[in-house]
Amino acid sequence: MTRLSVNINKIATLRNARGGDIPNVLEAAIRCQEFGAQGITVHPRPDERHIRRSDVFDIKPIIKTEFNIEGYPSKDFLQLIKEVKPTQATLVPDPPEALTSNQGWDTVKHKVFLKEIIAELQHSSIRTSIFIGTDLRMIEAARETGTDRIELYTEPYATNFSTDPEKAIQNFRFTAERATDIGLGLNAGHDLNLNNLRYFAENIPGLLEVSIGHALIADSLYYGLEKTIKLYLKQLNPNEA
Repeated sequence: MTRLSVNINKIATLRNARGGDIPNVLEAAIRCQEFGAQGITVHPRPDERHIRRSDVFDIKPIIKTEFNIEGYPSKDFLQLIKEVKPTQATLVPDPPEALTSNQGWDTVKHKVFLKEIIAELQHSSIRTSIFIGTDLRMIEAARETGTDRIELYTEPYATNFSTDPEKAIQNFRFTAERATDIGLGLNAGHDLNLNNLRYFAENIPGLLEVSIGHALIADSLYYGLEKTIKLYLKQLNPNEA
């Protein structure tokens, strides 16, 4: 069964656009869990343009499923992770000015850096995941960092899905098979939506979790949050939802 973790950054973006506390990110996290999401994801950035540091501390006590915090492993981010102790920390290579995640780690170049950070987080009993592309060299090097999981960066799949689904999924399937063979847990995220999610889930062996924010929150404007989450769960696990 593939788990759905809902990224609520866009809820915070909407709140911050007007000021005040509407929509309320805590209420959104509670509702997402009530409606069936098996995890909540946030990606705090240094400029706090969506999720704020204070939000992260406020959200933690109300999480009854899993809490996944994404971010670049700066000193401040690592301190936040160790204080909050989420279920999972997903390390992404974004510079502070990045609009959104746009690439995976070069785990060959940054292997020593990542290995030290991952050991530190695991010492605090926090599951680790590395945001990564489909280059098999990077998968092999990821294993050497000691990470528990990798998160496949799926924008290339989403971009090419409408023209040639089989070609779009091919490298991801090979990568997933290799990751599973060498003992890495497998997550995925970025630009997955109601159109491309089922095909991805059906063709990626060992997929444990997807993290979806932008598309899911956008869809909830049309369908409502409860129905949208159920639609995404149905795409992931047609026989379960």
